[in-house]
Amino acid sequence: METRRLGRLGHQSSVLIYGAAALGEVSQDVADRSIQEALDGGINHLDVAAGYGDAELRLGPWMPQIRDRVFLATKTGERDREGAWREINRSLERLRTDRVDLLQLHAVGDLDDLDLATGPGGALEAVVRATEEGLVGAIGITGHGHQAPATHLEALRRHPFATVLTPLNPVLWRDASYRSDYQALVDEVRRQDAALMTIKTVSRRNWPEGADHPYTTWYEPYDVQDRITAAVSWVLSHDEVTGIPTAGDVRLLGMLLEAERNRMPVEDAERVLAGDPEYSSPFLSMPF
Repeated sequence: METRRLGRLGHQSSVLIYGAAALGEVSQDVADRSIQEALDGGINHLDVAAGYGDAELRLGPWMPQIRDRVFLATKTGERDREGAWREINRSLERLRTDRVDLLQLHAVGDLDDLDLATGPGGALEAVVRATEEGLVGAIGITGHGHQAPATHLEALRRHPFATVLTPLNPVLWRDASYRSDYQALVDEVRRQDAALMTIKTVSRRNWPEGADHPYTTWYEPYDVQDRITAAVSWVLSHDEVTGIPTAGDVRLLGMLLEAERNRMPVEDAERVLAGDPEYSSPFLSMPF
């Protein structure tokens, strides 16, 4: 699998990052098979969060045998210093490790959330403390929604976050305002030599009202190989992107691995996705 430099952190991260949200509601046996599939496929960067159900608990048993060969990232969704400090330490216990490589402020998608997390007494103070005490290697920020790129640009003006995880896919790119915000973020990421990871690669749309939800993702994902390959190929054609987390359902991992191995030209990818009249932003309606 291709690897790309994770900004100034220097880690050569696999371009597919294991999105451990997929482990939030599965048994340990299912988790074990999925984690092994990811490792066998060349993934060396694992991304989890305190808020992903039992996901940290599912990764924990693997840490004694793989900790020294993976980049391990988790997240706190707390906004205050004390809550974040408790959550960071709980994550370390659940992950069975004394240190994570990256701790991200999670789901910071607008300026109100950013103000809470980075202001006096905010979660950022706890994460800085954790880095000073050797519990955390670096600090990042993530977020969903149409305001995420602009919010993350402002975040980089307030603190030198080592990584940013923001949304990108072809349907978001078609929106001129979103594209402008994203490109401004890219300029600042490059100036600071931060790492830019992106989410929602294989999102197709919001779940239609009343539809069954056969996957554990909160959005409807693509689940056919040609469109997953098109989406992965398109995002990875952006050389500013250091990696993309895999979708939050273990059943989609194999198709994402196949997509990374057999990427198509970006023009073909755009043509494949343009053929879907239902392709739309997942942020028109969010369940959080």
